[in-house]
Amino acid sequence: MSQVAICPNCGSKSKVNTKNGVITYQAIQDEEAFKKVEQLKKAIEKFKAKAEKLEQELEVLMNKE
Repeated sequence: MSQVAICPNCGSKSKVNTKNGVITYQAIQDEEAFKKVEQLKKAIEKFKAKAEKLEQELEVLMNKE
């Protein structure tokens, strides 16, 4: 998932890309697209938290055997 930040040149919301140590900013033209990116990031974080919790429960169950 790409990072979203404020472009230092134009001040717009942009996707941050790093290639060969060079940081580039690509403007997000559509505000709705920006909102979707934020929603997806939140959903992924929730999924990661649930997955980590399930992994811990699985390890506990495996250790009991």
